[in-house]
Amino acid sequence: MNSHPDPVISKDGQNGMTLVIGLDTGGTYTDAALIDAAGGRVLATGKALTTRDDLSIGLGGAIAKILQAFDGPASEIGMVSLSTTLATNAVVEGVGGRVGLFMIGFDDKALERADLARAIGQDPVQFIAGGHRADGGQQDPFDSAALANTASVMAANVSAFAVAAHFATRNPAHEIAARDILRETTGLPVTCSHELSSALGGPRRALTAVLNARLINLLERLIAATETIMTQQGLACPLMVVKGDGSLLESGFARTRPVETVLSGPAASLSGAAFLAGTDSALVADIGGTTTDIAFLHNGAPRLKSEGALVGGWQTMVEAAEIRTCGLGGDSEVTHVARGRLSGLNLGPRRAVPLALMARTHPQIKQQMQAQLDLPVPTITDGRFVFPIMPDGVPNWLTRSEARLAEKALASGPSAVPDLAATQLALGAVDRLISRGLLGLAAFTPTDAAHVTGDFTEFDSDAAWLGAKLMARQRNGLGTATAPDAQQLASMTLAELHRRSAIALMDAALAHQGAGENMVSQNPLLINSFIKKPDDDNLVSISMRLGTKLAALGASAATHYPHVAALLDIDLAVPPHAEVAGAVGAAVGSISQRVMITVTQPTEGKFRVHLPQGPADFGIMDEALDQARAAATQLATSRALSAGATAVTIEMTEDIKLVPLASNKDMFIEATIQAAATGTPQ
Repeated sequence: MNSHPDPVISKDGQNGMTLVIGLDTGGTYTDAALIDAAGGRVLATGKALTTRDDLSIGLGGAIAKILQAFDGPASEIGMVSLSTTLATNAVVEGVGGRVGLFMIGFDDKALERADLARAIGQDPVQFIAGGHRADGGQQDPFDSAALANTASVMAANVSAFAVAAHFATRNPAHEIAARDILRETTGLPVTCSHELSSALGGPRRALTAVLNARLINLLERLIAATETIMTQQGLACPLMVVKGDGSLLESGFARTRPVETVLSGPAASLSGAAFLAGTDSALVADIGGTTTDIAFLHNGAPRLKSEGALVGGWQTMVEAAEIRTCGLGGDSEVTHVARGRLSGLNLGPRRAVPLALMARTHPQIKQQMQAQLDLPVPTITDGRFVFPIMPDGVPNWLTRSEARLAEKALASGPSAVPDLAATQLALGAVDRLISRGLLGLAAFTPTDAAHVTGDFTEFDSDAAWLGAKLMARQRNGLGTATAPDAQQLASMTLAELHRRSAIALMDAALAHQGAGENMVSQNPLLINSFIKKPDDDNLVSISMRLGTKLAALGASAATHYPHVAALLDIDLAVPPHAEVAGAVGAAVGSISQRVMITVTQPTEGKFRVHLPQGPADFGIMDEALDQARAAATQLATSRALSAGATAVTIEMTEDIKLVPLASNKDMFIEATIQAAATGTPQ
């Protein structure tokens, strides 16, 4: 492995601006921070509730607080940088638009690999003849007519398309042809797998393309809302978006690659943790409303996961910081689980608006919950409400039953679940609309539990108490209540959050040191060690502790993580401004783009460079390698400049595989040339 630094390439002569606004849009809060980038100081911070039905309201509130604290004109702000957990949350929760997937050159067995079938769910899939071989040669002719005929039918029921062709990273011709046909015949967004990753593994590339297509509308709404608020507030400066590796993208460039913003929020939080805590090495846990993100800082930066980000159990091909995300947060949906004689509580992975928060804007839910309490028999829908998130009306790709429910929800506004769906079939349709992000869910959460215990009282505590009472009286198969009272139910909820958080941290630590994934969470004996019991029941004592310090971030970190740290017997640090670490990290990021070009030898004496526009053959190895280096440099530079960089520095790394033969000769096997372009934003 060799490294070759290249000279600096400049787009123009501008200097980077000093004042930067960092934004972090999470599932519950939208955070803002004004940073003096040159001086390394946090000048002002602000928080506002994220408004899912109209993101501009929460964004506007957070930015307004920043500008009120700033004594200069808005024109002095040089850049706005946006990080978000919305894409991560959507992947974890399984939320997003309906996607049509075209698999070119694959058979249906491909769905069994990389968990692709589970990712697709009920979305349509079509297999099309075509694709290429490992050497870049055509496997079968591309059946463009079949694709065009299918697309016209499929377009009525999807919001975007994803395309994955066999060995598209070695020859993308069929993906490019499919993209052109789909755009021309449908006008819908199209994601090609080769545009997102240069790595082999068709089903996993297909999975990544599906996730990208599913997230396009979500990120478009967020960027559009941010741009609207910037115009209203007089912020005439570039808007950047944080990628999953902590680097930045110009907003227009990010619109087409939303999957790269998966883990954007946690990556920004890691940068913020290093900036705020002044620490080079620590286990960092960022607890939000929907997820907890865990990573290790080493030498002030997270390690990149070259094989792709693992998000909510999905192994993607998105290069990102090595962050493990679990569906566990302050706003995780709490559900009652009855298993015969046993009963208990389950948290997440789906997010719900806390009842205490919902009641601030819709106080009528308290009367509805009291009416449910007055009924003699509890039901599983008690304390559960839905509200529409359809700013553009009911999508045309819903089924007839889903469309009827969506129209009813739009007409009625926030509703108790049984008022909207009276049958089991209707409840299933409601659940699907929640999964599509068209309905929001309000239910009992750990945030509500904290209101009952008094650990957190910012919202409506009366609503939280009512929700706890409804949850406490849920019963198992023997008719035994989940908890004797609301106070005990709340304590059980928080204990479960702290226990599962400790297990997630230990899982992450063991995985980081190479022991494998989920080593604690899949071991009943080790799980038992995190369950507190009376002293006289401790016949066997097993304990585990972390060997590094813990830095906790997030609005509820100071509330929950002292309990988590106690379970792990570890020192805890909650740095200043920990509640807006993501916004701080967004403001201090830079631009980075990486490109990998592969060179193979399909036959003796023929060296094939697999370029984005298609393969090119050379008779001399050195000529092929030089072409690969030039192409990687040009493409990485172009992408960095498109991403918003002004001055770009190129670093090359290459791995040339040679096998020694007799007579002091080497046989060429394969080479990978990687160019990393880094630079400062405009």
